[in-house]
Amino acid sequence: MTTNTATDTRQTGVLERHFKIQQRGSTLTREIRGGVVTFFTMAYIVVLNPLIIGFAPDADGSFLGGGAEPNLAAIAAGTSLVAGVLTLLMGVVANYPMALATGLGLNAFVAFSIASGMTWADAMGLVVLEGIIVLILVLTGFRQAVFHAVPTQLKTAISVGIGLFIALIGFFDSGFMTRPASASSPPVELGIGGVLVGWPLAVFVIGLLLMIALFVRRVKGAILIGIMATTVLAIVVEAAVHAGSQVYNAQQNVIENPEGWGLNAPVAPERWVGLPDLSLLGEFSLFGSFARVGVIAAVLFIFTLMLADFFDTMGTMTAIGAEADLLDEEGNPPGTERILVVDSLAAAAGGAAGVSSNTSYIESASGVGEGARTGLASVVTGVLFLLAMFFAPLVEVVPYEAATPALVIVGFLMMTQVKSIDWDDYEIALPAFLTIVLMPFTYSITVGIGAGMVTYVLIKAVRGKMADVHPLLWVVSAMFVVYFAIEPIRDLLGVA
Repeated sequence: MTTNTATDTRQTGVLERHFKIQQRGSTLTREIRGGVVTFFTMAYIVVLNPLIIGFAPDADGSFLGGGAEPNLAAIAAGTSLVAGVLTLLMGVVANYPMALATGLGLNAFVAFSIASGMTWADAMGLVVLEGIIVLILVLTGFRQAVFHAVPTQLKTAISVGIGLFIALIGFFDSGFMTRPASASSPPVELGIGGVLVGWPLAVFVIGLLLMIALFVRRVKGAILIGIMATTVLAIVVEAAVHAGSQVYNAQQNVIENPEGWGLNAPVAPERWVGLPDLSLLGEFSLFGSFARVGVIAAVLFIFTLMLADFFDTMGTMTAIGAEADLLDEEGNPPGTERILVVDSLAAAAGGAAGVSSNTSYIESASGVGEGARTGLASVVTGVLFLLAMFFAPLVEVVPYEAATPALVIVGFLMMTQVKSIDWDDYEIALPAFLTIVLMPFTYSITVGIGAGMVTYVLIKAVRGKMADVHPLLWVVSAMFVVYFAIEPIRDLLGVA
């Protein structure tokens, strides 16, 4: 027994000294298993991120990468690369069992609120700037001021609103909800003419029910399994019925073959493995957005990204630390600054690689649930993400109807935070309500955040509690007022 222990100690001595595996009550086996589980729990992002940002044209009508056609394989490869490298850094530098990848919600914001008003390169430049600013905030200690500026419950409302926004995108992209052709009809309707029709839509419904079943059964990797299984079903269905793809007729502003696949007709891939396409690396313009949309709009975009990214990370690392019993008496995880530095670098790296801001994933808690307690688990997860780059061609097979159920499930997960909002306190409940509902109702995350902040400051002022509002929040709210009134201001100033 002593001999075996000595042998194990020699074999794991280097790992033990760096990661403190035994000190944190873990084992090498648990760390490896936890890293694998975390990967399979969040690997869906390699498939999902291209589907969210790959089909959104920028203001010039170009897709990510500057092409006339989507390049899903390149986005998938870049998503895997950045997630792999930064998760490795989280493990080696911060020694924390937390993985990073492109942030859901953040990528939707970049695609539908930022890139729609500028080029993709400009939008990714804003992501890089946001990461740099957050890094400076971390290194200077100013992050505490930013953290305390926005009320906790308003931060929660932002996450909830983004969740509803993501779910809405999922229902729309799948065809479960559509915009009626008649101007006198309600703004949205079920399926086509109020009826669910078409085999692709049936695939979406089956996929959603499958993911729900897997979730309630607490199956590890439920989202990834659901996407894969539904994709296989879609391939079989297309081979049997030949539904074809929907085609948008720009001249008549109608969708031809509306009962077809919304994204692409799924067929078995010609190749399963290939060299990663890393052509998106470096496709960003650091300050191009300022010339394109103006300084005020660009600054507001950066702040919105920073707010969502920064506070989401604070909550995620605390939740994982609590699950792993790693928090100190003040509720702080070990090496907090190193964790936040890596996360800030991840945001900038995601923009520099053209795949949107990367952030910490709460799905890392699944690996902690399997016993992970150190950064070695993150190293395992990072290596698996790097290997996933070589399977990027598979992403081109996945139709909307197979991937969009994941958006609905993720929306639900983000929605569960709503219970922490005090709905009896109107001073926070009304701003939170506006934040939540205006994101999906206006199809804009920025509008929801702005409305919530402005309303919060207004209510405090009306009730004579201006001293309760952080000075930084006054500044931000004033910027949002200018943002909302930018067109009247331009008219007043005679600016084109």
